[in-house]
Amino acid sequence: MRATALAAIASLWLASSAVAQKSELPRLERSKGRHALIVDGAPFLMLGAQANNSSNYAAALPTVWPVLDRMHANTLEMPIAWQQIEPVEGRFDFSFVQTLLDQARAHDKRLVLLWFGTWKNTGPGYQPDWVKLNNRRFPRMKTRDGQDGSSHTPLSRATLEADKRAFVELMTYLRDHDPQNTTVMVQVENETGSYRNPRDYSAAANKAFAGVVPTELARAAKKPRGTWTQVFGDQADRAFNTWHVARFVNEVAAAGKAVKPLPMYVNAALSDPFKTPDPMGVASGGPQQDVLDIWKAAAPSIDMAAPDIYDRKSRNVVAYLDGYARPDNALMVPEIGNAGEYARFFYGAIGRGAIGFAPFGMDATGYYNFPLGAKSLDDGSLDAFARAYSPFAAAGRDWARIAFEHPTWGAFKPDDGAAQTTTMGDWTITAGFGEWQFGQREWFPDADKPAWATEPVGGVAVAQLSANEFLLTGDHVRISLSGRKDGPANGTIVRVEEGHFAEGRWVMDRVWNGDQTDYGLNLIDRPVWLKVTMGHYR
Repeated sequence: MRATALAAIASLWLASSAVAQKSELPRLERSKGRHALIVDGAPFLMLGAQANNSSNYAAALPTVWPVLDRMHANTLEMPIAWQQIEPVEGRFDFSFVQTLLDQARAHDKRLVLLWFGTWKNTGPGYQPDWVKLNNRRFPRMKTRDGQDGSSHTPLSRATLEADKRAFVELMTYLRDHDPQNTTVMVQVENETGSYRNPRDYSAAANKAFAGVVPTELARAAKKPRGTWTQVFGDQADRAFNTWHVARFVNEVAAAGKAVKPLPMYVNAALSDPFKTPDPMGVASGGPQQDVLDIWKAAAPSIDMAAPDIYDRKSRNVVAYLDGYARPDNALMVPEIGNAGEYARFFYGAIGRGAIGFAPFGMDATGYYNFPLGAKSLDDGSLDAFARAYSPFAAAGRDWARIAFEHPTWGAFKPDDGAAQTTTMGDWTITAGFGEWQFGQREWFPDADKPAWATEPVGGVAVAQLSANEFLLTGDHVRISLSGRKDGPANGTIVRVEEGHFAEGRWVMDRVWNGDQTDYGLNLIDRPVWLKVTMGHYR
C-alpha cells in the first residue's frame, strides 16, 4: 500500500514537473507596428530597475530587493559575468544564478539577465582571466599604428567560440532550472564596440576591409554593392566594425536561443542624435540609432536594440526614443540615469509603446555614477520613479494589453517647460506643466507658483480606447482635452472617471467634476487612472 501511494505521489510530481517545463516561454509579438512582451501568455509591462555592475553577488542582493519594492518595480536587470560563471576554462559555476532565481521568486520579481561577456562598455573587464590575459589566443583589436586596442576583435573565431560556449551553458542552466520563466529576457553582451578605435586594423581585418560588403548588407543599406569605402564613405570603418560585432553577437544569441529561445536584445552607448557620429568618439560597432539597419541585417537573432540614456536634455531624449521606436524594433529603455529628473522620461517611453523601462544603479550598495545619475539614491530620486511606476504597479498588464491594441501618446516636461500637444482622432490633448490644481495662472498673478514650476518633473501617458474614450495617468501635469480645430464643432468632456482595473476590466471608483475638471485634469503627486469620455453637443 505504501509503495503504491509513493508511486502515485511520484507520478503526480513528474506530471506537474512536465507541465512546468512546458510553460509558455516569454516572447515578443508585433502587430500593426506595435509591440508587446508576452509573459505567462499575456502582455507584460516591465517596470524595471538595474542593479549596479558589481551587485551581481549573493552578498549584495539584500541591498537590491528593498529598493525595487520602494519604487514599485516588478523586474530586476542583473549582470551575469563570464568571469563569474567560468573562472577556469571548462568549469562552470552557476551558484549565483540559482541564488538570484530563488530570491527573485521569493520577492515576486522577474529577471532580465545581462550577459557581460566579450564586451562590457566596449571593454574586456568581465572576461575570465584566462581570456583577457591570453592575447595570442584571444586577440585585441589593432589600432592604426599597430598597437593593441582595449577591445577584443570581433573577427576572432577563438573568442567567439569561447564566449558562445559559456553563453550556451548559461542558457542551458536556465532551461533546466527556470521552468517558471522567472527570467523573461536576456541582454547579449553590454554596450558593444570600441572607443577611440573605429575598427580592427590588423592584417586580417585590413584584408577583409579591402573586400566588398556582404550582399545582404548592401541590400539593407539600399546601395550598390562595392567596397566598404565605396558604400559607406567616411563611416566605412565604423560600418565594417558594426557588421562584424553584430555578426559575432548574433551567433552567440542564436546558439543560446537554440537551447532556450528567450527574447534577446542589445543595448547601445549613444551619441549626439542630431550629428553624424565621429567614429573616434563613439562606441564604434554598437547599435546606435543611425546604424540600426546594419544590426538588423547582421543580427536577425537579436529581437531588438535598445538605448542606454544618460542624457538630461529633453530634446535629445525625444530623439532617442523616436529613433528606437520603429515598426521593426520594440522600444525598451534598459538603462537610464537614476536622478529624479530622469523619471519624467518614463511617460515619453511608454507613450511610444515601450515594453519596459529601467533606471540604473537601483540598490543600496552606496555606489553612485554621478554625473550620469544621482549624486546619491536619496528619497527624492526614489520617490520620482515610485510616483511614475505606482499606477502601473497594479495595472501594468492592463496597460500593456491596451497599448498593444490601441494608439498611445506620452509626453514629459521639456527643458523649457512648454506645453506638449497631440491630436488623437477628433481630439486635441495638451499636457501643461507647473500649474496648481485650481484655476488659471493669470487669474492669480500674485500667488506663489508651485515648487514644481521650475523643476524638471511631470509627464502623462494616454491611450485612446475608442473614438471618444481615453485612459490616462501622470504626475505634475495638467491635461486638457478639446475638439481639434478642423474637427466637429461643440466638443466637450462628457465624463471623467477615476478608477482601477480588476481582472482586466475597468472599475469606476468615483466621478470627477466641478473643481476637478474645470481647470483641466490635474495630477500632481498622487497619480491615478482616469477614463475620459468626450462628445459633441448639438
